[in-house]
Amino acid sequence: MRIVVAPDKFKGSLTAREAGNAMARGLARAFPGASIDVVPVADGGDGTAQALVDALGGSFVESTVRGPDGKDVDAAYGALPDGRAVIELARASGLALVAPGENDALLASTYGTGQLISAALAGGCTRLILAIGGSATTDGGAGALAALGARFLDARGAEIGPGGESLAQLDTIETRELDQSLKGVEILIASDVDNPLLGRRGTAAVFAPQKGASPADVATLERSLTQFADVVERHIGVRMRDVPGAGAAGGIGFGFLALAGARLQPGAELVLDTINFTGRIAGADLVFTGEGRIDRQTLAGKAPYAVARAAGKRHIPVAAIAGSIDCSAADLAELGFATAISIVAGPITLDEAVVRAAPLTEDATERLGRAIALTL
Repeated sequence: MRIVVAPDKFKGSLTAREAGNAMARGLARAFPGASIDVVPVADGGDGTAQALVDALGGSFVESTVRGPDGKDVDAAYGALPDGRAVIELARASGLALVAPGENDALLASTYGTGQLISAALAGGCTRLILAIGGSATTDGGAGALAALGARFLDARGAEIGPGGESLAQLDTIETRELDQSLKGVEILIASDVDNPLLGRRGTAAVFAPQKGASPADVATLERSLTQFADVVERHIGVRMRDVPGAGAAGGIGFGFLALAGARLQPGAELVLDTINFTGRIAGADLVFTGEGRIDRQTLAGKAPYAVARAAGKRHIPVAAIAGSIDCSAADLAELGFATAISIVAGPITLDEAVVRAAPLTEDATERLGRAIALTL
């Protein structure tokens, strides 16, 4: 028997690789002698670089960059064996890099993400995967683009300051150095967000409050991003503000689509393509997947759903393991799971579940595996 184990991370407790290894240990007891292949996956958010490095045997290259609040942070990009680089915005410009309650939604900048991209380019990578979950910023990607050579100027010809608020002063853009630095470079953005840049579903209205923006801040950012869009679209001669995904990660989707020639792709789909998941499950009898929580939101492009769809096309049964499950049997069937089980078998505190996540996952997988074995 051949089993492929392809979980996403259990956020706050296990990386995708750690979860996969725990599941594999349980399955080895339930199916003695089975061939078990652990293939970490992700959905384009934080943890994507780790999952791809683990799945493909890559490595991390460290770099010191400017964090979202302007302070230096230690970051790293993932270098993959095929020459591609994985840039995770959360590692350079993520909300987790700022103390709780201290993020300045008006000034937070993606400059460090641009520095991390620049480090990957200096390392010889010309094909980049940009994973953009976990952003602290609402600057339209202007900070990252500035780090790559773009110049954003006010009416006097001076460079504007960092953060979304400063975009209100934007008058002209110079992209000669940016174009040169990105010549021949392919950038794929992993994102499941389909929000436009502006409006009721725009990045300021929907996402900025999650980053500490007050109602007044949201209004300021909306005006600033409108000015940014006006100037950018005048510069390129194409209207991009309404493109689905332009509002991703504080508008970095818009900035990179318009000025860096980037393309958007659903995150989980991009990850599975990158690791050749179709090839990895060829000949498998079972696929196990999982994540920290499985619910109706899993249908919205989460990695376990993408795994189930890929396996389902090849008529391979899929079982799921999760920290918690908030789904009916009908929901699980819609997700493509033949069965699913929580790692929590009885009363337990959240803190204890987090600390014991690996052995709990191992035990739950063994229990589910033994139940499945009875049907074979």
